[in-house]
Amino acid sequence: MNKLTKVGCSALCGSLAAISAANAGDLTVTGGVDMSWISLGGGSSDTGNPIGMGSNLTFKGSGELDNGWTFALTVAHLNGSAYSSTALDITMGGLGKLNINQGDSGNGIDAFDDKMPTAWEETWGTGVGTGVQLVSGVGTSMNVQYTTPKIAGITISLAHAPNAGVADTADVSYSGVDAGGTGKAYDAVVSLNPTMGTDVLSGLNMFVGASYTETYKSHAAGNQDDNRYEGVAGITLDLGPISIGGARSGILTGKSVGTTDVDYYRNNMYGIAFNINDDLSVSYGKHESEQNFVNPGKKEAVSMDISSWQIAYSIGGASIRIADSKVDNKSYQTTAQYDQDARTISLSLAF
Repeated sequence: MNKLTKVGCSALCGSLAAISAANAGDLTVTGGVDMSWISLGGGSSDTGNPIGMGSNLTFKGSGELDNGWTFALTVAHLNGSAYSSTALDITMGGLGKLNINQGDSGNGIDAFDDKMPTAWEETWGTGVGTGVQLVSGVGTSMNVQYTTPKIAGITISLAHAPNAGVADTADVSYSGVDAGGTGKAYDAVVSLNPTMGTDVLSGLNMFVGASYTETYKSHAAGNQDDNRYEGVAGITLDLGPISIGGARSGILTGKSVGTTDVDYYRNNMYGIAFNINDDLSVSYGKHESEQNFVNPGKKEAVSMDISSWQIAYSIGGASIRIADSKVDNKSYQTTAQYDQDARTISLSLAF
């Protein structure tokens, strides 16, 4: 995206000239609009107007401290200028990076819920609602993440949420007790790029992550009564214009009572993308998710299958994307109306 405006602190007012260099910085505003047309098929009936539009604004501030550390603030606004998220990155030179996040964008294993190559969006993100359960860890909560510098191709990220499930807490305040019965959460992710000095492996990336969320057993019946565990592992490989990948993930919900309680989710995913040139790319992706119950004798496991063909073409600040997607057993339901397909055409304009 191109910069809309850039304002230095010294330009705001002449009286600010005495501000320390530690406080001087830049503010950048970028934005864009996405427009789409969705045609649903399969078990879907007429869902109304198929035309959609979304607008986005992102404010980014940056600066440098006297010791050479840099900081970057990101504030995102989505449709109708509605507040979305705030994140602060502090880059500490050889000591790594610290990120403070309000829980509306991916930290921890949430950033690895689906890292498969794609021309546009994940298989489940192209207009057909799937209800698929993905790993999230601390990513949906107010959290702090530390990322090490890359050493021998290895990067480690450690994230912590003092109270899982709580997001967007204002400064000089606290959220109070979470009525959902969850407590602290911890994520750890290891990313590896084992080039071994060869160009062939320069595009090889492997990742593995785990998450633990504390649950209070003393809360009212119906809440989780055991701790929640999540995990993900995968690999992607770039070979010239071709990118391929595969991954597995799982969620242990912590539930142990009730004939219809979900015991765990198990996901398999893979994808392949081909960059025909700098502007045109195509991809195919598949995501399989299995829902298993605490009492399999009362309710059997259900498998959901999602697939998506995609093509994307860029012309300067404009991007045209087309997706043909299909889901079987949407929201883990097995009746015919939960088999659905969709064709989506999207135009994005960035400034």
